[in-house]
Amino acid sequence: MKNRKNINFFFLIIAIITGSKLYQHFDFENFKFEKPAIDMIYLVTFIAMIGLIIKDLVKKTNNE
Repeated sequence: MKNRKNINFFFLIIAIITGSKLYQHFDFENFKFEKPAIDMIYLVTFIAMIGLIIKDLVKKTNNE
């Protein structure tokens, strides 16, 4: 039986929350963030979570 590739649920929830906040705070008319300081923290966290999700998926495929 093959093992299924599962996404880490914790990382996925954090990525969804930070991604939605980034989307809400971005002004598409002026291409600026409403609150630049907190939005940069959201951006770094979002990129880190996406990277960790991809790293985890690649690690699981190499182990099979």
